[in-house]
Amino acid sequence: MNLNKAIIAGRLTGDPILRQTASGQPVASFSMATNRVWTDKAGSKQEEVEYHNIVVWGRQAEIASKFLTKGALVLVEGRLQTRSWDDKQGQKRKTTEIVCERMQFGPRSAGFVSQPQATGGNFVSPSAPRAPEEIQKSPDLPVIEVEEDIKAEDLPF
Repeated sequence: MNLNKAIIAGRLTGDPILRQTASGQPVASFSMATNRVWTDKAGSKQEEVEYHNIVVWGRQAEIASKFLTKGALVLVEGRLQTRSWDDKQGQKRKTTEIVCERMQFGPRSAGFVSQPQATGGNFVSPSAPRAPEEIQKSPDLPVIEVEEDIKAEDLPF
């Protein structure tokens, strides 16, 4: 059995670049950063950043270029692909990238305004920050008021 699957969640290091192939097929590319945090044997916190090149095709490419921006949180699911080519100096070059098959935008941050996603998905990336008093007045953030205490035995799980 063979399996070529990559699932990463991280932040964009720059805005997606949208292009079209000669046949008119949209393709977007962007880079993502993922962090790994651990504690070493001495008890010190360590952090390592890994960068990933992502390629998105078709309608997803158009959506990514429209709604994703630098710093946006996104989950990408796809397959690993290695390409090779000769550069201008005649040197053989290789790159490994993730070809996106599915993508999910990260949660909206409190304090940021976002637009509804055209595809009906749940989340989009943040844009302009808002003042705290605007956030509390926002119709997007419902206020839930509980008038009675909730007891543990009343919970269905």
